[in-house]
Amino acid sequence: MNQYIATVVLLLCSNVFMTFAWYAHLRNLADKPWFIAAIISWGIAMFEYLFQVPANRIGHSVMSVGQLKILQEAVTLTVFVPFSLFYLREKLTLDYLWAGLCILGAVFFMFRSKLHL
Repeated sequence: MNQYIATVVLLLCSNVFMTFAWYAHLRNLADKPWFIAAIISWGIAMFEYLFQVPANRIGHSVMSVGQLKILQEAVTLTVFVPFSLFYLREKLTLDYLWAGLCILGAVFFMFRSKLHL
C-alpha cells in the first residue's frame, strides 16, 4: 500500500479513538466523577496510540514531521466535525468552514513542494 494512503488510513483510525477518548465522556459520563472519565479515556487512548505510532513511522519515511503534523490536524478536523455534529449534537456553524479552510491552506503550504508548484 502507498505510504501516504497507509498513513492517512492509520491517522483516521487513530483519530476516531482519540476523539472518543477526548470528548465522548462529555455525553456518556457527565454524571460521573472526572477521574472515572479520565481512566476510561486512557483506556480508549491506548488504541489511539496503536494506530498513531505506526502512522507516524510510516509517514515519516515520506514526509517531514511538519507535514505529518499538518496532515494530522486535517484528519482530526475531518473526524471531529461529524463526531461533534452527530454524536455530541453540536450545531454546525460557519466557524467549521473557516477552520477547515485554514487547515486546507496549511496543508497546501506544507505539501506544495511535493506538488511541484
